Amino acid sequence: ANQQAVEALIQKTMDNMVFVEGGSFEMGDFGPIDPKAEGLPYTTDTDNKPLHTVTLDSYSIAAYQVSYADYDVYSEATGQERINTSGIEKDYRAPNVPVGVDWYQARDYCQWLADQSGLPFSLPTEAQWEYAARSRGQFFPFATDNGLIERGRNFPTREEIKESTPAGDLFSPSTIGVYPPNPAGVYQMGLNGFEWVSDWYAEDYYSSSPERNPTGPESGEMKVKRGASFGETGRAKLAINRRQSFPDASILSPSGELESGARRSHTFRCIER
Repeated sequence: ANQQAVEALIQKTMDNMVFVEGGSFEMGDFGPIDPKAEGLPYTTDTDNKPLHTVTLDSYSIAAYQVSYADYDVYSEATGQERINTSGIEKDYRAPNVPVGVDWYQARDYCQWLADQSGLPFSLPTEAQWEYAARSRGQFFPFATDNGLIERGRNFPTREEIKESTPAGDLFSPSTIGVYPPNPAGVYQMGLNGFEWVSDWYAEDYYSSSPERNPTGPESGEMKVKRGASFGETGRAKLAINRRQSFPDASILSPSGELESGARRSHTFRCIER
């Protein structure tokens, strides 16, 4: 039965891959060259500057985030226990909301898909993620169908978010794929939890990033995550925002010690190179 589920998951994944034709775009805070922003930057952050040209080869990206239902098939197939079934995490668990994982779990899932299918699945690079979120680098502040966030039309209402999981609060993931995708055909990029990418994080990476197919620093302590956590304001969901986290999603306590973080707010989608 599980093998049938695995085969169905692989077919579903392949059917939902969106082809993204390669090209060049200006990566980072494009406010100064966007007429809608009247020459002003979208953020005061320093790590999404300077604006720089990036050229990418073509690739395909999953239209949807990986759900708990998807990840449960993987867990069973690999002999692992289902994740987030106890403690506070279980209240944010539902079949068709994005799964909450650390970076290692996200990487391993995409690698497993590659092994099972024989196709080159992996996590997206940061540049691939932003290029797709902005529908091949357009001046879209948010990864919606029109670049804006409009509750009830292209973004879930507060009531819909509360109804998505047993937790019943605004700090929950929302159901996957309810509203229209961006013009590239991809749903909820950065709008339904943090999304892991493959790159190590460096605040000044944009100053030295190669133009063609950048993959981030060779090493580091933190991984890049894109998007925003649940319940954050609209500005946090900007497609240009860069965030950082320890790969195991742990956080530094006020005392300076590492503590377990909220994996439920960290999710992902795979690409096919």
